[in-house]
Amino acid sequence: MVENKVVAMLLAGGQGSRLKALTRKIAKPAVPFGGKYRIIDFALSNATNSGISDIGILTQYKPYQLNTHIGIGQAWDYDRNVGGLRLLSPFTSEDGGRWYTGTANAIFENIDYLDELNPQYVLILSGDHIYKMDYRQLLKEHKEKNADVTISVIEVPWEEASRFGIVNTDEEMKIVEFDEKPKNPKNNMASMGIYMFNWGELRKYLIKDSKDPDSEHDFGKNVLPSMLKDGKRMYAWHFKGYWKDVGTVRSYWEANMDLIDPDNELDMYDKDWRIFTRNRNLPPHYLSTSSKVKNSLINEGCIVRGEVTNSVLFSDILIEKGARVNNTVVLSNSTVEAGAEVNNAIILEGVT
Repeated sequence: MVENKVVAMLLAGGQGSRLKALTRKIAKPAVPFGGKYRIIDFALSNATNSGISDIGILTQYKPYQLNTHIGIGQAWDYDRNVGGLRLLSPFTSEDGGRWYTGTANAIFENIDYLDELNPQYVLILSGDHIYKMDYRQLLKEHKEKNADVTISVIEVPWEEASRFGIVNTDEEMKIVEFDEKPKNPKNNMASMGIYMFNWGELRKYLIKDSKDPDSEHDFGKNVLPSMLKDGKRMYAWHFKGYWKDVGTVRSYWEANMDLIDPDNELDMYDKDWRIFTRNRNLPPHYLSTSSKVKNSLINEGCIVRGEVTNSVLFSDILIEKGARVNNTVVLSNSTVEAGAEVNNAIILEGVT
């Protein structure tokens, strides 16, 4: 993606209340994942790997750890003199100040940022999903269909379909119906919350939506249905790779467990599509002569003297001699003491 034709806007202000204690102090995109990453690392890495040179990150709920993690974007090669990464938090203007009231409102409130960059296309991303995607493929599909907006979609289990925006299309993948979180979905083709817009069209509909007193200022509930009603060219692009909405404690645990499956689709070891993150400069992990480790991810700074099986250990963790950890995600700075046995669990950060 060259000449700043595409600007990405990454929505990263979500609370993630269904993750319970995991998001008590931090925003959902800042939740640790996979031993050394945070959830937002995946969308950010996809963007830099796709050649996107400008990206705005919209933060809101408890942003301190998220902002610290992102910094100036050095880990993702966004610390540039021209273009790069911009953190966009709610602000006060002559009209007063308020929180972002919806996904569309968050983009509208930063319309000046986009006007300054003057892109041809705007890519809307969510910062709370686990996946790898080349956004250039989405752009290619968008241009070939001469679309006003192209929505990335994926098949989800039928029992989960009512949690998503469901897209119905014709044989050409042109969208004929968009139903946000339906009680009785007609199919299981779900929006991934990834949209490629023509900036001119998006700008008009953001302004229109901002003037509607009855709007919830949400893409799925308001902007996209409005565009569909007006007969705009809306297409779906079927993504067939690994994608996980880690919106619940169980789905978060499952996504971490997926990483230790030798046949997992995410493939964190793909050198052609690396997932980047902030480096904490910790010492190597240490496995003592008393340790027994099987099919597990062990991050830097860990000291293992006990048994670890089918588990994901984040950084600076001590597993004492005589302790057993099975099918468990252990977050940073935690200790599992001698004699303890942990099965099928998530151990929060700093727990002993």
